[in-house]
Amino acid sequence: MNIILASKSPRRKELLSLLDLEFQIITADIDETMDSSLPVTDEVARISYEKALAVANGLSDNTVIISADTIVELNGTLMGKPIDQNNAFNMLKSLSGKSHNVHTAVTVLSGNKHETRVVTTAVTFRKLTDDEINSYIETREPMDKAGAYGIQGRASKFVSGIVGDYFNVVGLPVCELSLMLKNFDINI
Repeated sequence: MNIILASKSPRRKELLSLLDLEFQIITADIDETMDSSLPVTDEVARISYEKALAVANGLSDNTVIISADTIVELNGTLMGKPIDQNNAFNMLKSLSGKSHNVHTAVTVLSGNKHETRVVTTAVTFRKLTDDEINSYIETREPMDKAGAYGIQGRASKFVSGIVGDYFNVVGLPVCELSLMLKNFDINI
């Protein structure tokens, strides 16, 4: 059985490697625009599923595709990857001293069978100074991450609390994924 990770994220590649699976990477090129009038968990699930479908096109039915999508939500406002440094600053400033939710949808697809689950983790940031935010942005680390931060990197010093799955915040809920893979006869 071939396993494909439909993601260019180095963090998802690293996390999937924790499951000791052999897999290939094929990235999906889809429109990841979310409809903010719909529930965020529905939209992140839709995008995850669409990534898997885009990669599945033309592959054999014995291929298992794993895809994921992550979004940060603060009081109903969605935060994807920042478009520039100013956008990153505004995101981090708004997260400062507050709790927010990180939603990651993960999809497993093989042939006509698929399953998508959304995992939500609450993250609390301590109060940040403008200098701390600017110094973090100068590292370029926040520029390819939902909510403009990577909990596993330099932004770890901003996190005063977490409720839920840490790996979900990094971008792949490993525990949930391992349970889903059992439904596709892949035992970890």
